[in-house]
Amino acid sequence: MTKVIVDAMGGDNAPAEIIKGAVLALGKRKAFGITFTGDEGLIEYELRKYSYDASRVEIIGCKEVITGDDIPTTAVRTKRDSSLVVGLRLLKEEGYAGFLSAGSTGAVLTGGVMHIGRIKGVMRPALCPGIPNVRGGQTLLCDCGANAECKPAYLVQFGMMASAYARTKGIENPKVGLLNNGTEEHKGDPLHQEAFALLKELKGIDFVGNVEGRDIMYGDVDIVVSDGFSGNIALKSVEGCGKTVSSVLKSEFKRNLGSKMSYLFARKQINRLREMLDYARLGGSPFLGLKKLVVKCHGSSKANSITPAVFQILDAYDGDLIGKITAMLQEAGMASEEA
Repeated sequence: MTKVIVDAMGGDNAPAEIIKGAVLALGKRKAFGITFTGDEGLIEYELRKYSYDASRVEIIGCKEVITGDDIPTTAVRTKRDSSLVVGLRLLKEEGYAGFLSAGSTGAVLTGGVMHIGRIKGVMRPALCPGIPNVRGGQTLLCDCGANAECKPAYLVQFGMMASAYARTKGIENPKVGLLNNGTEEHKGDPLHQEAFALLKELKGIDFVGNVEGRDIMYGDVDIVVSDGFSGNIALKSVEGCGKTVSSVLKSEFKRNLGSKMSYLFARKQINRLREMLDYARLGGSPFLGLKKLVVKCHGSSKANSITPAVFQILDAYDGDLIGKITAMLQEAGMASEEA
């Protein structure tokens, strides 16, 4: 049975919401198991709250936890019995589809590179979350924070890896745009101008040119390629937009009796809008470019984010994401390049 490793101790709402989300995933799909890493007593305490097939759940006890206050590189090297490090080491064994954590982003990336390693030819792994768009689907944003400083070649590989990921989601010919400060070909700093030229000539992806931040949620492209600095700002702006809209609507519909009555008629549409703006419902962000599947969930993730993140791993595993990325690198002549 294929298993997903879940860091039960990572995140602001661990272990309760992490375990709840993973158990919910077990109830919605068959033929896979969950391996929890973390404090065995706390995990068992949370599991007693639910009914589930015990034969599909395994606990690997750990005595340490990496927190957001830890320095990622130091913590990964010294806290070897942490739920995060133990989970990543376990992922190297056969039978595991991937690893999921809502813990420190820096520690997950550092641990992933140290213990799992990069696919041959990958220069830098990239975080690639899905952003809800008005088409009812999602736009992949790659990178959103793993690489604050980039070279043009990194952006090219981000486009390739995200295209491979999109294909595991059933998008056969994903459209790729480059996040820039204008749609014209000459826009941007030297980094983006050179990346544009390289992407334009790259075979194997459908590059449609520059896009602006407003295009991410509109959905004219399936993938938006970005350096990690700009991508992180874009992601946090989307998150802030969702919270602002939700807060304003809540305030307005509580203003007086008339607005409360109006809410009764518009409740269904408002809930749809609120759901559309919530990117957390799509799961987590995979670190594209590692030899195994590693998904990072938001630090404040609750069960409704953990459940789809488990499915992200299973779907990418079944869709042979690692094989697809490897094949694209080989076709582009990058599989032998030094990382």
